[in-house]
Amino acid sequence: MSVDGSTDPRFAAVGGRPGKIVAVHLSYRSRAAQRGRTPRSPSYFFKASSSVAATGGVVERPVGTELLAFEGEIALVIGAPARRVSLADAWNHVAAVTAANDLGLYDLRAADKGSNVRSKGGDGFTPLGPALIDARTVDPARLRVRTWVNGELAQDGSTDDLIFPLAQFVADLSQHATLETGDVILTGTPAGSSVIVPGDVVEVEVDALDTGASSGRLVTTVVAGPDVAFDPAVGSLPAADDAQRAEAWGSRESAGLPAAASALSDELRAKLERTPVAGLSQQLRKRGLNNVTIDGVAPLHPGAKLVGVAATLRFVPGREDLFTARGGGYNAQKRAFDAVAPGEVIVIEARGETGSGTLGDILAIRAHARGAAGIVTDGGVRDAAAVTAVGIPVYTAGAHPAVLGRKHVPWETGVAVACGGTTVEPGDILVGDGDGVIVIPPSLAEEVADAALAQEDEDAWVAAQVAAGEPVDGLFPMNAQWRTRYESERRS
Repeated sequence: MSVDGSTDPRFAAVGGRPGKIVAVHLSYRSRAAQRGRTPRSPSYFFKASSSVAATGGVVERPVGTELLAFEGEIALVIGAPARRVSLADAWNHVAAVTAANDLGLYDLRAADKGSNVRSKGGDGFTPLGPALIDARTVDPARLRVRTWVNGELAQDGSTDDLIFPLAQFVADLSQHATLETGDVILTGTPAGSSVIVPGDVVEVEVDALDTGASSGRLVTTVVAGPDVAFDPAVGSLPAADDAQRAEAWGSRESAGLPAAASALSDELRAKLERTPVAGLSQQLRKRGLNNVTIDGVAPLHPGAKLVGVAATLRFVPGREDLFTARGGGYNAQKRAFDAVAPGEVIVIEARGETGSGTLGDILAIRAHARGAAGIVTDGGVRDAAAVTAVGIPVYTAGAHPAVLGRKHVPWETGVAVACGGTTVEPGDILVGDGDGVIVIPPSLAEEVADAALAQEDEDAWVAAQVAAGEPVDGLFPMNAQWRTRYESERRS
């Protein structure tokens, strides 16, 4: 498979310098769940062949950086040129699989703006090998990749967790450019990628679960780079913020960061719990926001107040082939309920389709156990009596006994959704009572809550005057005379 006959030891594992190294951004469901987004189709970036390293080598962490991260991956080595090949034929163009470590510096991601040229293209940032597994002898759906850091298992993923099959990367890329003999495709990493520091030793191994064939362990040691800083006169400098630290480490907790600040403080939550949805709707209307109610849903617990921050889940219309591909296993629905944080409301886009359930009692129990504030779906609920008994506030368009696959395919989480005729973004504030559910932009929540509570006080005073026999004319709404009396009594 040698492309140029090179004897450079860096390329020994793959038989020569690769003409192209193409890497997949996001491909494992476990990793997508970590990131809170699931791609609809594969996306890619290029890595320089000069970044290839052999097993037993070192990778330098440059001066001024802190967020060097490992990513254990399955690498595909192209054996026969592929141009516009079909999905069925694509695997025939793969000669071998082996282990890869798609190393990257999160400190340089902002400068790259998605290209990964700086963050993933450094010398030694693509270790490959040490041995090839003949692609003809393995089932691509039965491969495993594991990563150890200092002897501790950090990643353990298999290709049955892939969002897209391995062959799809070959077929897809071949539609756009010829894949040539010796080219390498890095197929993405499962959950567990994290930060490594000088002195750490990373080992990656790929093996076939059916046959036991193995790539052997690909070993890389992290060392501190030479004391030569990036030159600000010629390019961008490294920069790390808490968002990059959380992504690099895998979570804010792993990065040693405090939990992300919520737009819903304890004080604001207490205000909203006292405020009727009708009052909030009135105040939002005064500010030009009319389309903020989730229509067509009713509470399973009419006396319970719902207050929380939106975490979103989107279903698309049922289609048998898509449900086969996306509906089983650790799908978007399960990931949403497993990941919901305390105080969040799971908001489900079901297009108003009530012909099947969008959750049942098991998922309601999971959300309740996670501390979720509630669930809102413009679709149906299965096991409605059991869901009600769980005790978590649930708003639904109705009950239905059918399972999810009859009408819906669980598609993605963490995106803007359309629920009950309005748009809900992750982080929006939801308030629900017997009148329904309203969506409040976080930037307006404090102002709207204060105004609504003030209006409630005023309305209560007016109601007391009417109950005492006063006519509503001039009192509701108050004219200047009644306003003066109200303000005087309020001050006293």
